[in-house]
Amino acid sequence: MTSVTLSNGGSLWYSIRNTSSPKAPLVLIQGRGLDHHGWDSVLNEFTNRTIVLLDHRGTGQNTAPLNSEWSTRDFAKDVVTILDHAGIDRAHVYGHSMGGRIAQWLGAEHADRIITLTIGGTSAGDGTGLPRPTTGAAALASGDPSALASLFYPDPWIAANPQQATSVFPAPHSPEAMSIHSKASDRPDGPAPENITAPTLILHGTNDPISDPGNAAILGNRIPNAEVFMIPDARHAYWAGNPEVHASVAKFLSLNDPN
Repeated sequence: MTSVTLSNGGSLWYSIRNTSSPKAPLVLIQGRGLDHHGWDSVLNEFTNRTIVLLDHRGTGQNTAPLNSEWSTRDFAKDVVTILDHAGIDRAHVYGHSMGGRIAQWLGAEHADRIITLTIGGTSAGDGTGLPRPTTGAAALASGDPSALASLFYPDPWIAANPQQATSVFPAPHSPEAMSIHSKASDRPDGPAPENITAPTLILHGTNDPISDPGNAAILGNRIPNAEVFMIPDARHAYWAGNPEVHASVAKFLSLNDPN
């Protein structure tokens, strides 16, 4: 675990795992209000590859300032700062939910640093995607833990994995931080998907109540070098109970690893 000290105060926290792996590293980027623990349930699926985990501003051990106009583009610049500090020239990037919107900026503006993009449960950042389903919006607004869990996971998986089911709950430093994350995620100021040149894998559950599953087809049609993998009956955390998902991600990464 380490951090990047910033000139204007605070630091960007990150952690590198599996450092002995010869494979190109994979950066994991979570969604709004989430720190790196949002990936806890999947880390054992990428043990053969170096992993870069990070906490967004306003979450976890990140102490960097977060102003009211922070954007997904700004979050993407933080990822580049972390890569620079870690001495990583190029990496695979996997973003989930708002992390997928952040990853789109990396693909469009920092193509020289990106080997591949994997984006899941997300939508086009330029405002051309489909809106959040009303049931998901209501559950998010309620703040009810059981309602939140059901947005991400199927009920049988929650019953079998109660601790892991809470790892993707937003845990921002403050309500203000959560509000800034939400505005950044919802703001239609992202790049045109056509500007993403890296090989891209798009993942989405067909029963996702947070991001309309139709967003996957929109992204797949607009990103030039993209493939779409829909996970039947899966919710927002589409990997839960579906080991084939990250087996496919691992295969995608390996096929595109630099020689």
